[in-house]
Amino acid sequence: MNTGIWYAIGAYTLWGLLPVYWKRLQHVPALQLMSHRVVWSFVSLCTFLVLTRRWSRFRAAIGERRVLRTHLITAALIGVNWLTYVWAVNAGFIVETSLGYFINPLLSVAMGVVFLRERLRPLQWTAVGIAGVGVFYLTFVYGAFPWIAITLALAFGFYGLVKKTAPLGSLYGLTLETGVLLLPTLGYLLFCEVRGEGAFLHTGFLFDLLMVGAGPITAVPLLLFAAAAQRIPLSLVGILQYIAPTLQFLLGVLVYREPFPPARLIGFSLVWIALAILALDAGLTRRARILVKPQRHRGRGGIRDE
Repeated sequence: MNTGIWYAIGAYTLWGLLPVYWKRLQHVPALQLMSHRVVWSFVSLCTFLVLTRRWSRFRAAIGERRVLRTHLITAALIGVNWLTYVWAVNAGFIVETSLGYFINPLLSVAMGVVFLRERLRPLQWTAVGIAGVGVFYLTFVYGAFPWIAITLALAFGFYGLVKKTAPLGSLYGLTLETGVLLLPTLGYLLFCEVRGEGAFLHTGFLFDLLMVGAGPITAVPLLLFAAAAQRIPLSLVGILQYIAPTLQFLLGVLVYREPFPPARLIGFSLVWIALAILALDAGLTRRARILVKPQRHRGRGGIRDE
């Protein structure tokens, strides 16, 4: 099997199992936990750049005003996504977080229409429509709007939308984004420490180690994903991405015993059907392009780092 496939499977499997990691830190307030993730991710990513002799290139790449302006926006979006996700997992809403990441590809298609004026094919319109029905149905079943799922999908969807035109690749981009968030999160952690509410160095060595480990577990899947994207078609990466929310869903239902009545299964099934249609459309479109004309590799603008 292509090594790129293994890299992609590794990345999405790690992302899918993240709820287990955050559950071990359930006693740490979500904002503190997110702050530690930012701090230790930045430390981990900077260490990697230094060890791989990319630090000087990274510093040169972030000097332009356009780079900083773009990644200020993506930093805010990833911060909202991380905070919502960590809070939801430890509050017992893993199943709803999985719904957010199931919805995300469909939302990205819809965003392409609204913001990039892309034209959807009939199967894509069908998929978006069915997913919309599924979300409305789940809202009715919940008796409340599934705000966790929608917040995660919107934050990550807009993050992906802005990253389409971002000048930096994923590694340099995330390093800069965590760097932008570094001072506010360090300030908040210091504030918690002064108030006697800080968790770090006060809850035992194992939990301190897990908080520090939030950096590597954020960086490693990113590096695996970047390696995968270099080696296999993006269409295959897109199919494999469903490993993560599927694992999250199974963890929520089977391991953490979150409620999942039959009525909720109907809503999820509608979203899954929509994803299957979207995957079918992508496969048919790619096949048609290959038959008509051999694909040509075209480099993208900006500074790539993978």
